[in-house]
Parts: sequence; structure tokens; C-alpha cells
Amino acid sequence: MTTQHESPKTPDVLILAPQPFYQERGTPIAVRLLAEELADTGYSVDLLTYHEGLPFVHERVALHRIPAPPGIHGIKPGFSLKKIICDGLMLIKSIGLVRKKHYRILHAVEESVFIALLLCLFFRIPYIYDMDSLLSRQLADMFPWIGRYSGLLQWFEKWAMRKSKGVLVVCDELKKTVQKTAPAIPVAVLEDISLLDEQGENAIVDNIRQAYQINGSILMYVGNLEKYQGIDLLLHAFALLPQEQQESDLVLIGGRDEDIDKYRQKSLSLGIAERVHFLGPKPVEHLGQYLQQADILVSPRVQGNNTPMKLYSYLASGKPVVATRLPTHTQVLDEDTALLCEPEAAAFMHAMHTLINNKGLQVQLGRAAECRAQQHYSRPAYRAKLHCFYRDVLGPPAFGPTA
Repeated sequence: MTTQHESPKTPDVLILAPQPFYQERGTPIAVRLLAEELADTGYSVDLLTYHEGLPFVHERVALHRIPAPPGIHGIKPGFSLKKIICDGLMLIKSIGLVRKKHYRILHAVEESVFIALLLCLFFRIPYIYDMDSLLSRQLADMFPWIGRYSGLLQWFEKWAMRKSKGVLVVCDELKKTVQKTAPAIPVAVLEDISLLDEQGENAIVDNIRQAYQINGSILMYVGNLEKYQGIDLLLHAFALLPQEQQESDLVLIGGRDEDIDKYRQKSLSLGIAERVHFLGPKPVEHLGQYLQQADILVSPRVQGNNTPMKLYSYLASGKPVVATRLPTHTQVLDEDTALLCEPEAAAFMHAMHTLINNKGLQVQLGRAAECRAQQHYSRPAYRAKLHCFYRDVLGPPAFGPTA
């Protein structure tokens, strides 16, 4: 099913994006940014996604969706049977597209690289591997029993890297892995960017302090509530704050209803339910106005090597950040731009306690973070990196840039 206009008969790029699209969460936001920037540069783009998602319209992007499999909806991030079924349909749909059109290159996001590998082998179409994480490690973290098959998974992953025309990664840790595994293959780091430019000027958002009658500091988390994000650690750490800081409140923005219900119960069992507020998902264009209401932003992530997208908006907001001292954060954050701590409840509590009591440090970290975001994680910086990589790997676009 094609849901937008057809792009030219010989489009440059087919993006394989195995997610619901469009949704206001990490990977779909990154895919939208990628498609828009490629198209605005002059490349003609086809985009193949799952059946679920909001409408998306761009003059030089043709959106295609897989057929909707009966009973499959509400697809969550991460590995699942639903995703396996949808990926199978994506393979079938992509075969039809490459037979009909003559793409110059495939752009494979996450696990769709294995689809691209098959298309490369049978149709001789080169592909770019857009790597957000190591799939073998991600699966092992989610399902420890898979560890016994990790060698086989890693072999396929390495094969996909070596057969690619080039690899785009989101962080330095992944770049090192690619350089070690496939030293002959071009690799570039293309970080996500701040989403604060998306904010609506006239948007009306909740006044959190007024709505919840908060007298102390507002600590804020933004993102999904999956296990790897460290929400359990965050709630335990917040419960450990000393008595004199118990006027502070914790606000969490994002998450699915079932996850919110789960962590509401957790907050109740920890005796902090009155000071923990779950606001649910909010539009991206409102993000900046919510972040400005926070005194301290938190990222308690406990798993993964890829940097969470929210971190770039955290930095751009000019607010101080508390984060776990893990590669997922330290590839972007350092002691100048955030207060880093070990991924333990007591350590995270101590970091929050330190920032709550030190307004000068809050200002110092916030200013340094905002400066870092402007220099390295803006949309112009993203555009320059992407366009340089594509010109090296694919060559110039067929059309000129849009005005």
C-alpha cells in the first residue's frame, strides 16, 4: 500500500524503516529527519515502513507501508513476535519495490539490514547500514537465554557490516566496533539532534508547579518507560532523598498506559506516590516548554551503548542533567556538561541531592550543556555530516536542494 505520491521512476534511495511511522518517539523521529534531509538535499526518496502510524507528507518522499497483518497493532520498541511478522511482510514488500524501480542504494535502519543484505545478494543493490545499536547485544540483554546463540548472531551482524557500502552509527562506541569488524568499509557518526526547534510558539502546556502544588525542585524524566531506561533505579533513588529534600517532585513524561500503571504501583509501594507525577506522552513541539519547567533533568539508563535521543534536547534546554556514568551517556556527556554517577540507586540519589542543593552548579552545567548542543548537535550540524557521507558513498543527488 502506497500512502503518498509516487517518487520518480528511478528514485535514489529506498529507506527500510522497520517501525510504526510516524510516531513521536526515538527511531521514527530519527527516520523522519533522515528522509527529510536527504530529500531536501536533492535525493529522491522512497520510505518503506510498518502499517501503523500517523500520516507523513513530503514533496520528495514517497511513503509506502506494508499490508496490515490481522490483529497486529500497538507495536512496541524492541524485539517481539509482532515485529518478526512485520519484518517478513517488509521483505516481501521491498522485493516488489526493487523489482519495479531501480534504486541507487538502500538505506537499512536497524534490523532491516538483513533484508537489505538479501536484496543486495539477489538484486545487486548496494546498501547503507544505519546502526542504532548492536542487535546481538540488544537481544542478549532482553533475553539472557539467547546468549548461547550469540556467536551466530554476531557472525550475521558482522557479515552485514562487511557487505555494506557504508555504515552510519549514532555514537563513537559503535564506530569503534565497525572499524574493528569491517576496516575497509566507510563509517561515520551521525548523532541525533535536539528536538527543541520543533516546539510550537503558541502551544499551551500544563503549568506543572501550579498543577501539582510543588514547592521544591522539579526533577524531570522524558522518554519511554522500558526496563533499560532505568526507571526502577530512578524511583528507588528518589525515595532515598533526605527528609529536607522531600518537597522536591519527580515528573515523568512519556510511556505507554500499561507501563505508567506499573510504575505508579511501584511509586505507591515506595511511599513516594504523592511526589511522583506521570504526565504520559506529550507532543514533540511541546517538549521545550516542559523542559523549561524543570530544575533538573535525569537520565537513569542502565543498558545499551547507543545515546538516547532525549539527551540532545536535554543539553539544548540549558538545564542541568544527572545521568548514569555508562557509555550510553559518556559518549556525549562529560563532567563539564552533566553530573555523572554510577548506575546504582544510592549514587543516583547522591547526585540529585548534590544538584538540588547547589544552584551555582546547576547554572554552570546548564550553560555548558547548551553551548555543546549548539556547536555539535543542531540540525545544521546533522545535515552537514549526512550530506558529506552520502556524497562520498553514493555521489551527488539527481536534483538540486529545495529552497
